[in-house]
Amino acid sequence: MRYELRKTSPRLTTTKEIFETHDGEVARLLAVNDEPLSADDAQKEDARLNDLLADPGKQGHRKQAEDQDAGRALRVLRALPTAFVYQYAGPAESANGRAERFTFKPNPNFSPPNLETEVLTQMSGEILIDAASERVKLLEGHLQQDVDFGWGILGRLNKGGWIAIDQADVGGGLWRIVRFKMQMSGRVVFKNRVFDTTEEESKFVPLEKGLSYEKAIEMTRSAK
Repeated sequence: MRYELRKTSPRLTTTKEIFETHDGEVARLLAVNDEPLSADDAQKEDARLNDLLADPGKQGHRKQAEDQDAGRALRVLRALPTAFVYQYAGPAESANGRAERFTFKPNPNFSPPNLETEVLTQMSGEILIDAASERVKLLEGHLQQDVDFGWGILGRLNKGGWIAIDQADVGGGLWRIVRFKMQMSGRVVFKNRVFDTTEEESKFVPLEKGLSYEKAIEMTRSAK
């Protein structure tokens, strides 16, 4: 797919155009703090993409990092059916048709198999299910207690943090995450951190199968 990604934090807002290829994603920065790039910044983007074309190894490292991130996310998703105890909470209002609401709380019998799923042991919230497609439209989760990672050595997430994930049909029955919001605080390797970010994806357009990252870079230029 080709889409726009708008990422917002207290310090910075960026908008990028993303092209998904079999070699990994190709991104072009479009705007900073909702202002178009200056001529100098646009030239720097061209230089960065030219560098990727000249050194395929850099794109290979990007693809490897993307695969690792996707693997971590998949481990969390696969744990959802057993990590929580769900309870039906009735129908819900939805702009795109009927939805059903379920609440969830930690399953006391769930034993997290990895660090990624450790956070699920202290999370409760609700999900909305699209009745027609039986897809998750919204998931909101809140940390009820602090969560330690690696016996507290690697880090800790503080009680009260929360996440919200929205999914939608972006065309042709294809469901994608269109909004991700996270507000959490904690400690990562002895440093206190605040995670406050919103990611919104929009303007999805299908791309040809097997698209190479080289061709995607050329497409970013023609789209300017």
